[in-house]
Amino acid sequence: MISKDSVERSNAAAEATLRADYDALGEHLDRRGIDIAAVKDKVAAYGVAVPSWGVGTGGTRFARFPGTGEPRDVFDKLDDCGVIHQLTGATPSVSLHVPWDDADPAALTAKAEETGLRFDAMNSNTFQDHESHPLSYKYGSLSHTDAAVRQQAVEHNLYVIELGQKIGSKALTVWVGDGSNFPGQTNMTRQFERYLDSARSIYSGLPEDWRLFTEHKMFEPAFYSTVVQDWGTNYLIAKELGDRAHCLVDLGHHAPNVNIEMIVARLIQFGKLGGFHFNDSKYGDDDLDTAAIDPYRLFLVFNELVDAADTPGFDPAHMLDQSHNVTDPIESLMSSAMEVQRAYAQALIVDRTALEGFQQDNDALMATTTLKRAFRTDVEPILAMARLEKGAAIDPVAAYRASGYRARVAEERPASAGGGGGIV
Repeated sequence: MISKDSVERSNAAAEATLRADYDALGEHLDRRGIDIAAVKDKVAAYGVAVPSWGVGTGGTRFARFPGTGEPRDVFDKLDDCGVIHQLTGATPSVSLHVPWDDADPAALTAKAEETGLRFDAMNSNTFQDHESHPLSYKYGSLSHTDAAVRQQAVEHNLYVIELGQKIGSKALTVWVGDGSNFPGQTNMTRQFERYLDSARSIYSGLPEDWRLFTEHKMFEPAFYSTVVQDWGTNYLIAKELGDRAHCLVDLGHHAPNVNIEMIVARLIQFGKLGGFHFNDSKYGDDDLDTAAIDPYRLFLVFNELVDAADTPGFDPAHMLDQSHNVTDPIESLMSSAMEVQRAYAQALIVDRTALEGFQQDNDALMATTTLKRAFRTDVEPILAMARLEKGAAIDPVAAYRASGYRARVAEERPASAGGGGGIV
C-alpha cells in the first residue's frame, strides 16, 4: 500500500483549487435545479470491481511485453488492487479468475482484509487447458461433443462456486470460447443443446443467494460461430436456466456499431441484466481502457441504468475487464474506474423531467440536446471531492507516480519474461 502521508502531500497541493472548482460547479448546477452534494454522495457510494488479471501486463495474439514489478501471484495482485482502491476510493471489490487465482480461501480472505477489499463475482476458465485437467478444451468445453470433457468443465465451475462461497463471493460469471472455425465443423443446434445441458448442471449447484452471469461474445477464439454469440442467445440461456441466471454485457463483445445501450434497456425491461464488463474498443474486443474511444456510449449506457435505478430488485454488477499492453495497469485501472464514475455522475444530472417531455412530444432535437448538456458538463470536481472526503487522492495517477510504488514492488518482484501472445 501507499503511505497515508504520501497521499496527503499530494492532496495538499491540489485541495484549494479543487474546492474553488467544486463551489463554482455547485453554483452552476444549482441554477439547473441540481444539488451537487446529492450527486457527490451517490458517486461516493458507487463502486466498480477490478479484475485480478487486469493488474498484469496483457498481450495480443502476437506478443506480450511485460512491465516492471508485475504481480507474481494472486496475493501480489491483491496488493495492487488495494492501491487502486486506496487512491480512487472507487474499487472496493476484486473479481478472481480460477485457476489463475486459485489459493487457500483463508489466505485470500486475510489478504483481502489487509488490503481493504472484498470479493466480487468469481470467473471460471474453460477456454484454455489446465495442468490439473486431464482432458483438453481445444474443441470446446461446456458444449464439447465428448461428455467427459463437458463433465470436467461443469465440475470446474462447481469448484469455483465452492471457493467463492468460502471467500464471500455471491456470483459466478461463465464465459466460454466454444464455437467453430469452419462451416460444417459442428451441428449448431446440438452444440447449443449440449451447452444448455451443462449450464443447467452448473445452475443446479448454485447456492440460493448466488447469481449466475452468462457472457456473450460475437467471435474469438472461435471465428466462424460462437455458441453464446449475442445478447439474444444470452437472454434465451438466462430464461431457460431460471430466476437467478442473468446476462452479463461486456462492452467489447459486440459487432461494430451495435447499439449497446438499447441492449441494456431490453435486458433491464425483462429483468435479465446481470451486470457489465466495462472496457472500450475500436475494432473488436480490444479491451482498451474504459472510455478511451467512445465516452459518449458509456454515458448512454449509464443513462439507461440511472433511468432504471428505482426498478425493484435492480442490482447489476459492475466490473472493469481490460488488457493493458502499453500502459501501467494500475494507472489504466484507476483511470477507467474514474471514467465509469464520471459517466454515472453525468447520467445523474440529466434533466429527466425535461427529457421525458421532449420524448413525449417527439422533439428529437431537444431530447438529444438534453442528454448532451449533461454529458458536456465537467463533473470532475464532484469525483475529486468525493475522493478527498473518503481519504483517497484528488489526482490518483499523480499521487501514484509520486509514491514510487511501481519502483518499490519492482525491487521485490522478479522481472517477468516476454513471450508469445495471450492474456495474463
